[in-house]
Amino acid sequence: MNKSEGKLTKLEKYWILYDVGNSAFILLISTIIPIYFKNIASLDGVTPANSTAYWGYAMSVSTLIVAILGPVLGALADTKGYKKPLFTLFLMFGVLGCASLSIPLPWIIFLILFVFARVGISGSLIFYDAMLPDVTTDDRMDLLSSHGYAWGYIGSCIPFTASLLLILSAGKIGITSSFATGIAFIINSLWWLLISVPLLRNYKQLNYVEVEKNPVITAFKRIGETFRDVKKHKEIFVFLLAFFFYIDGVHTIIGMATSYGKDVGISDNNLLLALLLTQVVAFPFAIIFGRLSKKYKTTNLISVCILGYFLITLFALQLDKAWEFWFLAVCVAVFQGAIQALSRSYFAKIIPKEKSSEYFGFYDIFGKGASFTGTMLMGITTQITGNSKFGVLVISFMFIIGYIIFKKQQK
Repeated sequence: MNKSEGKLTKLEKYWILYDVGNSAFILLISTIIPIYFKNIASLDGVTPANSTAYWGYAMSVSTLIVAILGPVLGALADTKGYKKPLFTLFLMFGVLGCASLSIPLPWIIFLILFVFARVGISGSLIFYDAMLPDVTTDDRMDLLSSHGYAWGYIGSCIPFTASLLLILSAGKIGITSSFATGIAFIINSLWWLLISVPLLRNYKQLNYVEVEKNPVITAFKRIGETFRDVKKHKEIFVFLLAFFFYIDGVHTIIGMATSYGKDVGISDNNLLLALLLTQVVAFPFAIIFGRLSKKYKTTNLISVCILGYFLITLFALQLDKAWEFWFLAVCVAVFQGAIQALSRSYFAKIIPKEKSSEYFGFYDIFGKGASFTGTMLMGITTQITGNSKFGVLVISFMFIIGYIIFKKQQK
């Protein structure tokens, strides 16, 4: 059997487990948290359009914070012995932030704590993605990255299903849905922490730069050097530019799906169950695309995913029925894991291994910058027009631009 098709090593499995752990919170961000926020905001007299806009702004602010910190943290993490401590620090920010959402709070304080938690998970993912060259080889990156997203999707269903059953049966067991939701936040934060332990115990930084006298100052210097290197390497620079546009739409759809669904009249139960289906369907398709990368060029598979997402946004413009939201959820599931996994592994293969965290810091700037742009544009457009569908229309253009730039990168 070809090495690239062999069994996963223990370290590769531990790396995948972190995707299983953090995906529980990511799923909450796409499902329960925005619904819970919109409900508490509604009780305070906030209109549906405004609460969707405020949710978009919170997503944007947390994204912007990590985009600013990313390159510095990435450069610092490439220093010998720094990656794991920084990863652990942001992991704990995320876990504690998730747990804190269980406290009954006014909607504005809830949003502030959510921003804190999202900065934690987003920061941890910079270092997690940059661990890829340390835990596997180039010929296995597409497959391993796809497995990470795949098992993350299916694994996150375990705490999510428990949370959903608790919330839906709250009345029968004598508790309020708000209290049940608070317990759900605790369940998911504990799941995230415990599933991360194997990677924390076994990861070792193999690719690094040596410790300098002033590592922080050196990190700032290296950022400038890396930025110049990125501009010199056309393949890396053009990919990041294309990535900025197409991942914009992906992240915005993930982050704003439930808010949009509520605005067009989809019930909470239909939203939650449809998005749970997304996780289940995404599992096999992420693995399928990972295996397809052995037969077809990764760039061609990414192009297919971009076009698929563009068609999804066009369908979303006329969405107003529950079955249409279910259909849309399945379509998103086909491409969601694949486009993120293949983009991550493709980037990991074209950058210097010893500067992986630093480069992934820039990768995160383009990805998070895109998320900031997309959620902010959708929030502003929705608030101005009073209709979420105009926000979706804006996002569809991002896929077109990203596709055109990405195809140029391959010439």
